[in-house]
Amino acid sequence: MNIQLSGHHVDITDGIRDAVSQRFAKIENHYPDISDLSMALTVERHAQSVEATTQYKGATVAVHAEEQDLYAAIAEAARKMDAALAKRKGAEASHRHTRSVV
Repeated sequence: MNIQLSGHHVDITDGIRDAVSQRFAKIENHYPDISDLSMALTVERHAQSVEATTQYKGATVAVHAEEQDLYAAIAEAARKMDAALAKRKGAEASHRHTRSVV
């Protein structure tokens, strides 16, 4: 998976890159169809936020997480992304067996 990181008021260090790759490795294993993931990390005075966006089966999936610690925000964004992709995967599977009208 190609992860594109951008920072607003923060320099993207190797530690941040490692934390993102570790947290999103599970998503990469569960959803191999995802090729690109773009993330924007924002650091403000009392809150750090992460916005992650990707394309999955023709739909845009975006999540936003905000915490007081940047690494906690990255972990929360990974958890929310996993839940959003699971919901999208379930919606895709529910339309698979539609009945025909006779």
